[in-house]
Amino acid sequence: MEQTEKKALQIAACKIRMGAIEAVYSAQSGHPGGSLSAADIIADLYFRELNIDPSHPKMENRDRFVLSKGHTCPGLYAALALKGYFPWDELKSFRHTGALLQGHPDMKAIPGIEMSTGSLGQGVAAAGGMALAGKLDQKSYRVYSLLGDGEIEEGEVWEAAMFAGHHKLDNLCWIIDNNGLQIDGPVADVGGPEPIDKKFEAFNFDVQKIDGHDLDAIDAAFCHAKTVKGKPSVIIAKTVKGKGVSYMENQVGWHGKAPNDKQYQIAMQELKTVLSGLEAE
Repeated sequence: MEQTEKKALQIAACKIRMGAIEAVYSAQSGHPGGSLSAADIIADLYFRELNIDPSHPKMENRDRFVLSKGHTCPGLYAALALKGYFPWDELKSFRHTGALLQGHPDMKAIPGIEMSTGSLGQGVAAAGGMALAGKLDQKSYRVYSLLGDGEIEEGEVWEAAMFAGHHKLDNLCWIIDNNGLQIDGPVADVGGPEPIDKKFEAFNFDVQKIDGHDLDAIDAAFCHAKTVKGKPSVIIAKTVKGKGVSYMENQVGWHGKAPNDKQYQIAMQELKTVLSGLEAE
């Protein structure tokens, strides 16, 4: 990846983190931790990988992205706003009564949302259906879906994996946001899904393991996934929950909690400092 393009993605990821904090703070409700851990992945998807057009959000051959861990929609909403699907100021009305942006993605109301999600496991099942439809209709679009590592404790995830492997959906790519924490504590203590890679190999997936904050690694993984034939892909991305905000990093309490006034100011100042440094380079 060229340095100028990488810097643009780093800036986008930082702005996505800022937007997620803005939304959760404005609502005094929501899920910042997983939004921040996935920001680099979402930035690469929306500003490099996906074939999408905000001016034609329903174009037939667009790539599809399904946020299966729907509670981390503040990060997705920030990316959609940054991409131009709706005004940035909509983030400030997140989770307010009657507002466009509710606490989980709504495909009927929000431009750019492909599937209403929130019940964990259902998003990847829907993504598999989209991928199979693309195969049957002989379309060239690809389908991507982002899961949490706590989410893969859900049985429906493995039903969807079995479906994808059986139908050899090589137009389907899952990404696991492997930040190691879920609402009840460390994933290893709550459900113990490891070894994640071996499980997916058993379901006939092509498996990659990467640093989910390394934009070069993220991009290389997506490029490799597009070369895989005869099986779906999964990218297991090791991340840090709350990445980018010092007091949130690796703290399970920030799975679903809004910052107070002081915490908001600290978070935004830290992110603004990062952004200023990137823009000055």
